[in-house]
Amino acid sequence: MLDRVVQDALDAIRDGVTAHNQESVRLDFKTVGRSLPDTLKNLAEAAACFANAGGGTIVVGVRNDVPGSSAFVGSILLPEATVARIYELTEPGLIVITEQYPYEGVSLTVITVPRSPDIHQVAGRSTERVGTSCEPMTASRIATVLADRRGDDWSAKNSGVPVSEASPVAEEIARELLAQSSDAERHSWARLPWPDLCRRLGVVTEDHLNNAGALLFTDSRIHVQYIRRTTSTGLLSANESIKGSGVWAIRRVLEMIENRTERTAIVLPGGSQLFVGDLPDGAVREAIVNAFMHRDYRSSDTIQIEHQGSRLRVTSPGGFVAGVTVDNVLTVSSRSRNLALSQAIRGMGLAESAGVGVDRMYAAMTAVGHEPPTFFTDGLTVEAVLQGGPPNEPVTRFVAELSEDRRGDPDTLLVLTFLLRRRTTTAARMAPLMQKSVVEAEARLMDLSAPGDALIERTADSARSKFGEYRLVGEAVRSLGAAVTYRARSGDDTDRKVIAIVREMGSINGRVVQTMFDVQPATASRILSDLVDREVLLKTSSATRGPSVTYGPGRRFPKDKGKRAREASAEQQILDLGD
Repeated sequence: MLDRVVQDALDAIRDGVTAHNQESVRLDFKTVGRSLPDTLKNLAEAAACFANAGGGTIVVGVRNDVPGSSAFVGSILLPEATVARIYELTEPGLIVITEQYPYEGVSLTVITVPRSPDIHQVAGRSTERVGTSCEPMTASRIATVLADRRGDDWSAKNSGVPVSEASPVAEEIARELLAQSSDAERHSWARLPWPDLCRRLGVVTEDHLNNAGALLFTDSRIHVQYIRRTTSTGLLSANESIKGSGVWAIRRVLEMIENRTERTAIVLPGGSQLFVGDLPDGAVREAIVNAFMHRDYRSSDTIQIEHQGSRLRVTSPGGFVAGVTVDNVLTVSSRSRNLALSQAIRGMGLAESAGVGVDRMYAAMTAVGHEPPTFFTDGLTVEAVLQGGPPNEPVTRFVAELSEDRRGDPDTLLVLTFLLRRRTTTAARMAPLMQKSVVEAEARLMDLSAPGDALIERTADSARSKFGEYRLVGEAVRSLGAAVTYRARSGDDTDRKVIAIVREMGSINGRVVQTMFDVQPATASRILSDLVDREVLLKTSSATRGPSVTYGPGRRFPKDKGKRAREASAEQQILDLGD
């Protein structure tokens, strides 16, 4: 049976999207060229590229740049011969699964490529899938990927350093962190003898610290180069090499950033105050700790932190662990290059539980109205960028009042962030932001529109569609106020014209709006629905659907100041005549 993601992509192409726009880190589309040998070599290269990364699917017989049914030109490849030739052209030989699939009157060849424990070459060249491209792999990258796939955990190996050589400062920090833990068992570790505490954290091997323990608790290396630039000129105002134990370095970096972060006091509806940093603490903490946990310690390079104003760039040595990309970093299952180190850091409470660090970065940024973090990689480094600034106060208050499960949920906050700028959204628009399939994104949108606690709702035009179009519910729009940017825009010209017609004629309908603004019925409906949501208009007819539904002044319909002035003038004239 065809993978659901592939089926959805084919359906989207049939409905008018190009195959190029449906390609991803796990999906590629090809056609059979004039030369069959060249086509098979091309497919072998694409298959090796997928196998060297996280695996994927190649669909042969779909034109890349043509939308609609015309994109499906079919494939003449024989499955058995294709499997054999890919195996022959790759070194070591790569085994794929190939089958024919009928679609839109043609036969497509679907090649499923598993993620491989090996690194495969074609004509002496190795590549890996990065986004929608196949990027060359260097010798060091190949070595790193193979070590990661073998589960070769550098941090778990014996460092040869006795447990007793730990830094007293590092030991004190570890005990402080454990004493602050809300977990009763971990809290009790703070009182253990040092060797026993190290064993509980998993940093002891054969009565010596493993590499994770030596890294965290001995003054072993320069960990970070911290650079601070002035906001106005970009000139250096600080350039510090942070050397010492890992736990001290993490604490020192966080303190340096915190001391240079502006904070805004926001009063919540209940009267309590939030002090929100231009760079949210949760996002900063996760960015820094993730860099320490997941960097490649086989490289002697340091973590680079560039802090300018409310912008933070964290660059760590080593590419992503195999299977993790910029397109799935939010949703991919937890993978760690340094498992022993990660477990020790989490054991001390410095990092969130496995797999939620990036989630917290997304939630911390979007909960105060900022854009989510961005990630970049060139295969040799990973860069995380936080672009902060003063918090958006209406958004911060609104999110603080959401239920606990929603205010920490990246999907909820990504939808909210998107709908602050756009009147509506769809699963197709949200899928790449959520890093989910269109089907998964639609399920999340439906969940957020469920009765009783709805944040969004389907538009009337898409009420019966398989994939809906969604907008913020009226109460959310009113609560968010000026944070909803399109609301401010509609208040300028469109609102004034509609209000003027209603004031003159007493009512308005969809046909009049279509004519006034030269728009389609769906757009006219959205204009009127938005005004109803804001209580500027209300329905005045018994009909509930269609362009003939009439609308009159609502509770928030603006008063006619000119009319009041004219009436006051007329009253004064009558009084004058009476005199």
